[in-house]
Amino acid sequence: MLGNIAGLYMRIEELLNHTGEWLRGTGPSAHIVMSSRVRLARNLEAWTFPGKSGKKDLEAVLKAFGEAVNRISALKGSTLFQMTEIDQVDRQLLVERHLMSHEHASNPEGKGLLVTAEEVVSIMVNEEDHLRIQVMRSGLNLSEAWNIINTIDDALSRELNFAFMPSWGYLTACPTNTGTAMRGSVMMHLPALVMTKQINKVLAAISKLSFASRGFYGEGTQASGNFYQISNQVSLGHSELDIIQNINGLIRQVIEQEEQARQALLLQNKPMLEDKVCRSFGLLKTARIISSQEAIELFSMVRLGLDMGILQHVDHKALNELFIMIQPAHLQKIEGKKLNAFERDTKRAAVIRQKLGRSTNID
Repeated sequence: MLGNIAGLYMRIEELLNHTGEWLRGTGPSAHIVMSSRVRLARNLEAWTFPGKSGKKDLEAVLKAFGEAVNRISALKGSTLFQMTEIDQVDRQLLVERHLMSHEHASNPEGKGLLVTAEEVVSIMVNEEDHLRIQVMRSGLNLSEAWNIINTIDDALSRELNFAFMPSWGYLTACPTNTGTAMRGSVMMHLPALVMTKQINKVLAAISKLSFASRGFYGEGTQASGNFYQISNQVSLGHSELDIIQNINGLIRQVIEQEEQARQALLLQNKPMLEDKVCRSFGLLKTARIISSQEAIELFSMVRLGLDMGILQHVDHKALNELFIMIQPAHLQKIEGKKLNAFERDTKRAAVIRQKLGRSTNID
C-alpha cells in the first residue's frame, strides 16, 4: 500500500473523472447546506504528538496506520498517499477537494492521506494530530456522517491504542479538541443574508453560542461566494450526539433565516434579483478570462437563481462540480502542465463555458 508511486499518481488522475459525494447536491436542505462534515482527532499513545516527533517516529506512525488499514473491512479499496511521493500540484489538488488541510500539504515529511473511493472518508496522518479522520456527506447529514465515522473509529481503536484519559477524554495537540475530539461542520450558502445585510448579525449570534464561522476552505480562510463553514468550537464535556444535536439546531435556525431573506428579496426587489442572477449566468457563459474569486461569486448568484426558480434547465450537479474544477491545481491537471496566473484564468473561463454549455444545451 505504501510506496507504489505509479499507482498513487494514477489514483490522483482518476480523481479528475468524478466528483466527491459531498458535491452531489442532494440530501436534506441541500439548497442551502452544500455539505456536512464530521472530524475526529486521534493520537497513538506510543508516540509523541507530530509537532514534537522526528522523521523516524512520523514514519513509524504512518507504517502502523497503513498496516491497521489493511485489516479493516470498512476501509477496503481505499488509497493511502505518502505526501513525499506526490508533487506540490497534486498535494494542492487534494486540498482543493477538501480531502486535507493546507497545513498538511505544506510540509510533506512523514505525512500520509487515506482516501476512500467515493471521497466520503479521508484520514490525514501526522497533521497536528496523528490521525484526523473525516467523513463528508451532501446536504444536512451530520447524523449519517457520524454513523460512518463512528464505525471507522471503532475499527481503528481495535487495531491501534489511542491516547485517552477517563477524566479528559481523547488527548489532542490542541486543548480545544480534548474530550470527544470531534468537530462537526456544515458548508452553507447564504447569499440572501449577505444581500440583505443581515449576515454580520447572524455570524455574531453564532459566535456567542460558541460556534465558529470560516470560509470555503475552513480554518484560516475568509468567506467567498457567500459560503460559510459553521462548526462547534468546544468538545470537552459534550458527547458526540450532543454536539451533533446542537449544530443541527443552530443550522436549522440559520436555514430558516436564509429562506426568509430569499423570500423578502423575491417580494421586494424581484427585478434586481433576476438581473443579478441573469448577468452572472451571462458572464460565466461568455467570459474568456476569469479569476477563481470572480467565478465563485458568479456561481453563488447562479446557484441562488436555480434554487429560486429564476434559472431553468441548468444542471445543479454540473455547477457544483465547477467549484472544484476551476481551482488552480485542477486546471493544471486538466491541461497536463503547469500554468501561470493568466493561463489559469484563461483555462478557467474555457472550462466553465464548456461545462455550462453541456449542462444547458446552449452552444
